[in-house]
Amino acid sequence: MSKNKNSRSLPKSKGMETAAVYSPADCAVKVKRIVLQPGNRQILEEFIAILGMKEKFAEHDVPIPNKIVMFGPPGTGKTLTAFYMAQRLELPLIVVRLDAVINSFLGETASNVRKLFDYAKSSPCVLFLDEFDAIARTRENNDEVKEMSRVVNTLLQCLDEFEGGSVLMAATNLEEELDHAVWRRFDTRMTYRLPDDADREEYVRLMAAGFEHEKGVAEKAVDLLQGTSFADMEQIYLKAKRKAIIASSSLTYGILEASYREYQPRKQA
Repeated sequence: MSKNKNSRSLPKSKGMETAAVYSPADCAVKVKRIVLQPGNRQILEEFIAILGMKEKFAEHDVPIPNKIVMFGPPGTGKTLTAFYMAQRLELPLIVVRLDAVINSFLGETASNVRKLFDYAKSSPCVLFLDEFDAIARTRENNDEVKEMSRVVNTLLQCLDEFEGGSVLMAATNLEEELDHAVWRRFDTRMTYRLPDDADREEYVRLMAAGFEHEKGVAEKAVDLLQGTSFADMEQIYLKAKRKAIIASSSLTYGILEASYREYQPRKQA
């Protein structure tokens, strides 16, 4: 991982020390095997097209979208989508796990959140907030009501004021717990699901590229990996490739099946 040489250093504060910075080149490496489900691909392509037509939209007094919230099961491509966006827009990607930003000292969490947004407003980037529900949970159901209400109120203000050349992307596995007022601040929403047959076929093809396979393995892999996420498929396939390399063998179904059993993916509904 390398910092983008064209972007300034992140400020040394708790809110920013938890952030990882990726250059567009770093992001390009990450998204070599991305599989975007058709509906999400269309949303992204339209979003990117609009950003390239700012003057035309201004003529019609139509605001430009700059905030995307992504929700769905773990391992289905939300984080990878942020890398894809940064690579396409040729902007640095700032990845922040929001559970690491939360501070036990009263008031500091809200301050940390504001520092993240202040940085994005002053330095064009894709700001990706992972584990978004850590700070955006509904205020009615939170144990630490006063402190978290302050944080959510700060977040809402930051979302209202978010402008400039940056794009905000947020991801959560717990969309039902997000505060309704937070939902309304996002102009673009993307739903993620487990890969279907077509998704698995495309992903297996990408994973198989450039590696010798026993005839028919890819087709069998699509059935074997049913119910697994993209993240689990990647780990199973990489484990199988390592086994094949050690054995000086092509990737056989036996190797793939053994890797599947060792990894023990947690099937999701």
